Amino acid sequence: MADQPAPAAETPVERVQLGVRMEKRMVKVLKGLAEFQNVSLGQLLENIVLHSFEPMPGAEGEWAASPHGKRALAAIADLKRVYGMDYDAHAAHGFRERDGAEGTAPAPPQPRRARDA
Repeated sequence: MADQPAPAAETPVERVQLGVRMEKRMVKVLKGLAEFQNVSLGQLLENIVLHSFEPMPGAEGEWAASPHGKRALAAIADLKRVYGMDYDAHAAHGFRERDGAEGTAPAPPQPRRARDA
C-alpha cells in the first residue's frame, strides 16, 4: 500500500495492567475490532489513544486523526449493529450506570477547614 507511512522505529515501552470500566456494547465492538485487525485489545486501544492525541491540521482541538481505514470502519459499523451499540461519540457525556451507584465520578475532596485539622 503506497499511502501507508513507513513503520516507526522500535520504541521501548513499559506496559502496565489497567483496570477500567467501559460500556458493555462498546467493549464487545472493541474486542471484535481487535480480532478483525489481528491485534490485542491493548494494542488497539493504544493505537486509538495515540491517534486521538494528534490534532488535524487546520482544525486545532476540533478533529483528531483516525486510526481506522475504510475496511475497519465498515467492520466497526457491522460490529456496532451486531452488538447494539446505537450511540455516537457524544453519548459518553450522558452515560450513567443503570443502578446509579457505580461508575459515577466520586465527589471531589472538600478543602479542610481550620477546625478539622
